Amino acid sequence: MIKIIVAGALGRMGTSIINVIKETEGVFLAGALEMPDHPAIGKDLSEFLNFGRKGVRITDDIEGIVKDADCIIDFSHPEASIDNLEIAVKDKKAIVIGTTGFSHQQRDRIKELSQKTRVVLAPNMSVGVNLLLKVISDVARVLGKDYDVEIIEAHHRLKKDAPSGTAMRIAEVIADALNRDLDKVAVYERKGIIGERKRDEIGIQTVRAGDIVGDHTIIFGGLGERLEITHRAHSRDTFARGAVRAAVWIVKQKDGIYDMQDVLGLKR
Repeated sequence: MIKIIVAGALGRMGTSIINVIKETEGVFLAGALEMPDHPAIGKDLSEFLNFGRKGVRITDDIEGIVKDADCIIDFSHPEASIDNLEIAVKDKKAIVIGTTGFSHQQRDRIKELSQKTRVVLAPNMSVGVNLLLKVISDVARVLGKDYDVEIIEAHHRLKKDAPSGTAMRIAEVIADALNRDLDKVAVYERKGIIGERKRDEIGIQTVRAGDIVGDHTIIFGGLGERLEITHRAHSRDTFARGAVRAAVWIVKQKDGIYDMQDVLGLKR
């Protein structure tokens, strides 16, 4: 039995993850973590979710519950995720991080800490998106410099970071396949008289509207033809199932940083 703590338990992703844990054999919810100022602190999880059992108190004290867990699943915000990772290192617990919006310095800190425990870090945990990441690398290499690359992502109006972590990962994979420095070729906004498109540009455009769960489209535009690859998420459950799958997988691994490509065996 894999015992899991969910950080950000009452957020959109947290509630989806808890529901998946409830329905998945071999896993057990060991704790529900929220921010210190959350009005649910100290209350039973069953007051907010139809979890099926009582006795899981919502807490802001991860150190008080982490010893009884095997893994933390964290979809919170960058600062909290780093704090939770440091606790995981201290107590030698595995952690799955789906938080996005990390700075370069925070990413470096995650890599440093991952030398002392087991970490899955992935901006998107759906099987479909991670298969897409594998495919687009090959597509970009085959099409090469003669095709313009544009990435369009759309999410709900409440999403705080832009572009999405998934869009940035897509851009990183394509830039690597094309031997380009993403920091130099990424274009996030176009307005006014901007002149001709530069050949090496990788456009990354953002849409925020309504309750869109997550859409990502990659356009490879050539002369006389256009190839478009799109992934649309219809439910957060697809990410939640991936996160729980990652938690079950990571507890058996050696210390280090992994992604969903590792979890799904797509690097073999």
